Amino acid sequence: MQIQSLKVFCDLAETESFTKAAQINNVTQSAVSQQISALEKQFKSLLIERSKKKFRLTREGEVLYEYSKQIIQTYDSLLSRLQEIKDIISGTIRVATIYSIGLHDLPPYMKKFLKTYPTVKVHVEYRRANQVYEDVLGNVVDLGLVAYPNKDQRLEIAPLRMDRLVLICHPDHPLAKQDTLKLAQLSGHKFIGFEPDIPTRKAIDKILKDHDVTVRTVMEFDNIETVKRAVEIDAGIAVVPQGTVAQEVNKSTLAQVHFEGEEFYRPLAVICKKSKVLSPAMKQFISILKES
Repeated sequence: MQIQSLKVFCDLAETESFTKAAQINNVTQSAVSQQISALEKQFKSLLIERSKKKFRLTREGEVLYEYSKQIIQTYDSLLSRLQEIKDIISGTIRVATIYSIGLHDLPPYMKKFLKTYPTVKVHVEYRRANQVYEDVLGNVVDLGLVAYPNKDQRLEIAPLRMDRLVLICHPDHPLAKQDTLKLAQLSGHKFIGFEPDIPTRKAIDKILKDHDVTVRTVMEFDNIETVKRAVEIDAGIAVVPQGTVAQEVNKSTLAQVHFEGEEFYRPLAVICKKSKVLSPAMKQFISILKES
C-alpha cells in the first residue's frame, strides 16, 4: 500500500467521481478502480457500495477515509516542511479562476511569479464561480480565485483587493458625455447584465435595488467578455469592474463613467480548502497575488 493509493481513495470519496479522481491524480479511470480494489484487498473490506447508482462509502470506507485524510495531511505537511528547510520552491499549482480575474487581474501576477520561480508549474482553469468552489472543495484544484467570496467553514479566504465598479456604454451614448453620473440616472436604460447566479450580478442587483433604480435588462451573459461586446454594439449599458475594461477604454471602443457621490467595489479573494496543506510554492503564489 502506498500514500498515493490513499490519496486517490480520498479524492474519490470527496468528488464521488472516478473521472474527477483520475483527473486530479493524472491517471486513468481504470487505474483508480485498480487502486481501490487493491485497498479493499489490503484491508479485506468492501469500501464502496457498487450496487447502487449513487456513490456511497461503506462504514469501513468511511473509517478509511477519515484516517487516510489525516495520513495524507501529515505527509503533505512533512513534504512542505522539508521544502521549507531546503528553501525549495517547486512543484505544480492548480488554480481555478472566474473569467474576469483570470483574464484581467491574474496575468501580471502570473508573469512575476513565474519569473521569480521558473521551476513551478501553474495550471489555470477558467470556471464559473460555483464551479470554482466545487473544484476547491473537491480537491480538483489547490486554489480558487473569486469575487464576493462566500463564507464557508470548510474554506480559508484570503482577501486580495477591491475592484471599483464603473458604468460602461458606447462612446456615442448620451451618458458617455458625462464625467460622473448619479446612480439614479441609470433608471429606464437598456441594461446588459451577467446571468442571475453570478455573484457580481447579485451584488449589482442589490446596489440598484438599494438605490431604487430600475433598469431594463435586455441581455444576460455568463462572462465579462460577452458583456463588453454587447455594450460595444450599443445594445445597452452595463456596470462592470473597472479593471476589466482598461483596454477598451484606451482604444475608445467603450466609454467609462464613474458614479457621483458614492463608490462601489467588488472584493476579490483567493480561496482554499481549510484542510489543504499549502506547499511553499502555493504560499509564495498567494503572497504575490496579495501585492498591490
